[in-house]
This record gives sequence, C-alpha cells and structure tokens, in this order.
Amino acid sequence: MTSGTTSGRTKAAVIQMISTDQVEPNLAQMERLVRAAAEDRASLVVVPECFAYLGSDAAGATSPGKAAIAERLPPQGDPSDAPILSRCAALAKELSVELVLGGFWERGEDPKKVKNACVHLDARGEVRAVYRKIHLFDVDLADGTKLQESASVEPGTELVVTDSAIGKLGLSVCYDVRFPELYRGLVDRGATALTVPAAFTLTTGKDHWHVLLRARAIESQCYVLAAAQTGRHSSASAGATRQSYGHALIIDPWGTVLAECGEGEGYACAWIDDAVVQRIRTSLPSLAHRRLR
Repeated sequence: MTSGTTSGRTKAAVIQMISTDQVEPNLAQMERLVRAAAEDRASLVVVPECFAYLGSDAAGATSPGKAAIAERLPPQGDPSDAPILSRCAALAKELSVELVLGGFWERGEDPKKVKNACVHLDARGEVRAVYRKIHLFDVDLADGTKLQESASVEPGTELVVTDSAIGKLGLSVCYDVRFPELYRGLVDRGATALTVPAAFTLTTGKDHWHVLLRARAIESQCYVLAAAQTGRHSSASAGATRQSYGHALIIDPWGTVLAECGEGEGYACAWIDDAVVQRIRTSLPSLAHRRLR
C-alpha cells in the first residue's frame, strides 16, 4: 500500500459510523471504512466513540450491554481473551496503519461498570497508549434526552500523549471537549495534534460541535481529529432511538476545517504537517504568552 507520508506531511483520517447494539455489524462497518481510508493513503485512522457497541444497558435489554462485551487491555489482559481488540490489532497490522479506537469498552474494577477507553494501536497492531475518559456525560436535555454515563462507566484520571505517525498525539473522548484545561495539559505534555472520537448528540452537536472543536484547535494551536457517530442508532432492546450529530472532521491549528464528512457513514482525510504547527506557534505565540497556569 502506498505510504501516507510525503515531504514531511502525513495523511490522517477520521471515521464516521452508525453503530447500534449489534457488535458484529458494527465491527464490519468499522473495518470497511478503515480499509477505504487506508486505500486513500491514511497512515493514522481515528475511529469514533462507541464503535463496537452503542445501545442500552437497561434491565431487560436483549442486547448484551457494555459490561458483557468489555475486554481487559494489555498488560493486564490476555489478547486471546479480547476478540474485539485482537480484530482491530490484526486490521492495523494487515493495513500497516495506526488506529485510534475511541470509546473502546474496557473491563473495569466494578463488574457492573466499564471504562470508556481511547486506545492507540501502532502499525504493527500493538497497544501504544490507553486513555480513559475523564469527564462523563450526565445530562437531562430540554428535548427529553437523558443520559447518565456515570451509571455504567468508571472515570479515568490521567492525561495521555502518545507518539504517533502524525507526531505527539493527545488523546481525549467526546464530552472532554468541553473542558479546555484538559487540552492545556496535553499541550504542556508536547501534543501537536488532538483526537476527539465522539458520539455527540444531535441536540448539542448542531449548536456546539464545530464551535468547541475549532476553539480547542485555535487555543491549543494543534490539529484536531474528531471521528463521529451519526444518524439514528436504533436499539430494539431499549425500545428507543438515539440520534448523533455526525460531521466527523479534521481541523488545522489555525481553526480551519480541512475535511469533513457529509451525511451517513464515511471518512474524511487531510494532510497533517508539523511545520504548520510550528509556524503558527511562532507567528502567534499565544501559548508562550500564558500567565495563568
């Protein structure tokens, strides 16, 4: 496969999916989109939050629920007992691409809860870094949407920056985007690009998605790679339908949207250039001008 790096630039992609409570179709959809992005010369591909499972954990649900499919990650876990992770690792190795798996359901200490993990796999399929989502989405929106992530998810505590094909990559997940202090911490640890794999609700996304992501790019002077869930996620087990905003996109450190998905499943690609980060940080040195830390 043709390399996605040329003249100091590296091509990256963000995936847009319509996940449900059916794991196998979700993984097949993810694989199809990652393969397409790899064919488009992407060296690093970001997969959205809840890519393997987006459904109900309510009592009486017919789907397995997050806790039932959650896996232990290395070094604690045995890869042979982690079919979802093993499948993603094999895909990364086969295509020689790095994967950032947003919203990977990791087994928690509490058997009734999981961790919402963002996993960085290198091009050999090995786990390079794991970030656990710190900010959990507990809301009661005016349109009737009620979500309480903390009821089934354990929060993380540590910031994570990892070496990747596109440079120092700061990991985050979805609701984290509303907390700029997290991204200041990632920049302080060397990040020049940020991932925000998400399952943003339609209600909040139509007003806040682009604004928040562009703000994080501008104030951090980093590329932002935001993979997304989109459309209706029918859940027969829950007897209800959740709807996500979509618009997976890549933004440069000036706040310009370089690539964006339209309707339905798909992917968006853009070139990531560390020289652009350095040029912007030099010409407008706002990070160096900080007074409050």
